[in-house]
Amino acid sequence: MEIDILRHSCAHVLAKAVKELWPKTKLAIGPAIEDGFYYDFDKAEPFSDEDLAKIEQKMSEIIAKDESFIREELDKKAALVLFNKLHEDYKVELINSLVEERVSIYKTGKSFTDLCRGPHIESTGKIKVFKLLSVAGAYWHGIETNPMLQRIYGTCFLTSKELEEYLKNLAEAKLRDHRKLGPELGFFDIYHQEAGAGLVFYHPKGALLRTIIEDYEKKEHLKRGYQIVITPHIMQAGLWKTSGHYEYYKENMYTFNIDKQEYVLKPMNCPGHILIYQSKTRSYKDLPIRLFELGTVYRHEKAGVLHGLLRVRGFTQDDAHIFCLPEQLKPEIKAVIDFVFDTMKVFGFKDVSIELSTRPQKYIGSDEDWGLATSSLEEALKEKGLSYGINEGDGAFYGPKIDIKLKDALNRSWQCATIQCDFALPKRFNLAYIDKDGKEHQPIMLHRVLLGSLERFIGALIEHYKGDLPLWLAPVQALVIPIKDSALEYGQKVRQALLDKGMRVEIDIRNDTLDKKIRNAELSKIPYCLVVGEREAQGESVSVRKKGKGNIGTMALGAFMEQANKEIENKAN
Repeated sequence: MEIDILRHSCAHVLAKAVKELWPKTKLAIGPAIEDGFYYDFDKAEPFSDEDLAKIEQKMSEIIAKDESFIREELDKKAALVLFNKLHEDYKVELINSLVEERVSIYKTGKSFTDLCRGPHIESTGKIKVFKLLSVAGAYWHGIETNPMLQRIYGTCFLTSKELEEYLKNLAEAKLRDHRKLGPELGFFDIYHQEAGAGLVFYHPKGALLRTIIEDYEKKEHLKRGYQIVITPHIMQAGLWKTSGHYEYYKENMYTFNIDKQEYVLKPMNCPGHILIYQSKTRSYKDLPIRLFELGTVYRHEKAGVLHGLLRVRGFTQDDAHIFCLPEQLKPEIKAVIDFVFDTMKVFGFKDVSIELSTRPQKYIGSDEDWGLATSSLEEALKEKGLSYGINEGDGAFYGPKIDIKLKDALNRSWQCATIQCDFALPKRFNLAYIDKDGKEHQPIMLHRVLLGSLERFIGALIEHYKGDLPLWLAPVQALVIPIKDSALEYGQKVRQALLDKGMRVEIDIRNDTLDKKIRNAELSKIPYCLVVGEREAQGESVSVRKKGKGNIGTMALGAFMEQANKEIENKAN
C-alpha cells in the first residue's frame, strides 16, 4: 500500500467527518503532502482544539464502519448538477476549470461524495493510525484576494510506532523552530507591521553569524578560482525582457518607474553577471570564468507562503555563474558538486538527497540544447557515483538543474544547493568568446548556489543545532564571569587576551549571582563560560564551563586559548 494513497484517503475521511458534524461546511481540496495530508474547509466559525478532538472521534467511527471508497465517472454536465445540488461551490469551480469532459467522484458510505481523481484504498478500515495536528488559514488557490479557508493538517502511518516517532520528532521540531529561537537569541526579527512582511532585520548577533558564513564562503571561492563581483539592486526592465524573466517570472518581480523608464528590483543575479562577462572580448584561453556574488534579491512572494527565514521577500544568495567551453562543462559541474559536499560537511550536514529537474512546460531555448544540458548534468551525477531522483518538469525556464537537499538532525530535507545548465541566456544575450579558429563561439553558462538563500540556510542551521552553534560559528564564543568586583580587573584582562587572539568574547559585570549569570549564558547558548576569581587571578587561569558538559575544570589561560583555537580552526561540529 502506497503511503500517499493511504494519507489521501484519510483526508477524505476527515472531510466526511467534518460534513457529518457541520453539514453547512463547504469543501475545497484535500491532498496528501509530505508526512501527512490536509483538507481546506469554508466554515463560518473557526475550528477549535475541542473541535479537532470531536473530528478525530468521528473519523474513528467512520474507520470502524469500514466503509468502501467507490469510484464513479460522470460527464462534466452531470457532475456540475450534482455538486450544485450539494451546494459545494468550490467543487463546481474546480469542475468548470477542468478540460476533461468526464470527471471522477468517490463515494464513502451513504452520505458522502467528493470530487477526486483518486486513487484511494479499498475501504476506510484500512486506516490504522492517524492524528490531526493543527489548523491554519489558507487562501483559496493561494491568492490573497480569494476567500480565506481553514486548513486542517493531519498525518497517517501504517503502524503506531511510526506515528509515535513522527509525533516525537514533531515535538522536537517545535523546540528547534528558528522563528522562536532566532529572536530569543538576538539573531533576527521580522517587523511585519512596521516594515512589511517577509523582510529580515538582522540584530548584532545574527549579523555576526551571517558575516562569519559570508567570510568563509568568500575565502573558499577565491581558493577555487572564482572572482568576486557586486551588481546593482535595480536594473532597467529591458535587461529582464532580454533574459526572459519579464515574460516568464514577472508575477514575482517588483517593478517601478524612474524618469519614465521602467526598472526592476532584481529577483536574480544572472543578468548582472552576464553584463560583466560582456564588458570585454573573451578568449577561449580565459574560460572558464567563474563570477561569484553574495547578491541580495527581491521576489514578490504571496503573504500566505511566507515563513520565518525560510520564505522571505528579500534574501541573499551565494550566487555564481560559470562561463565555460563545451569540453569544460562536465568537469565544472563535478567541481561544483564537490564544492557543495565539502561545504555541507564543514557546516555539519552529513546527509543529502539529490534530484534532477527536467524541462518545464514554459521554457526558452531549443529542444536540442535542453537535451544536451540535461544529459550533461545526469552524466556528471552518474560519473560521481551519486544516486538521484528525477523531478519531471521542475527545471528553471532557461535550463535543467540539479537540486541538492541537505538533511538535518531530524532527517528533514532543506533545499539549498542548485546547479543549472543554461544554453538559452548566452544565446539571448549574444555571448561569445574567440576560439582557436579565430571565430566567435557561444559559451555555456552554469548557474549555481551552494547554500542557496543565506536566510533559509541560517534558519536550517539554527534548527539543525537547536541554536547550539559550533564554536567557530557562535556569535559569542565565550563569556567571562568575574565572581567578585575584586576579580573584575583580571576578568577584563582575560577578555582582552582572548579578543587579541581573534575570539568573540563578552564579560558579564552585572550585579547578579554567579548561578544566574551561568544560567543566562546557558539560555544564550554561549559555548564557554570562564569563571574568574581571586584564585584564578593569582594563577593566571580560568575555571571553564562548557555548554552541555558543565564544569570541565580550571586550566591556564594560555592552555584554554590553545584548546579553543584548535576547536575553531578544525571547525568542529
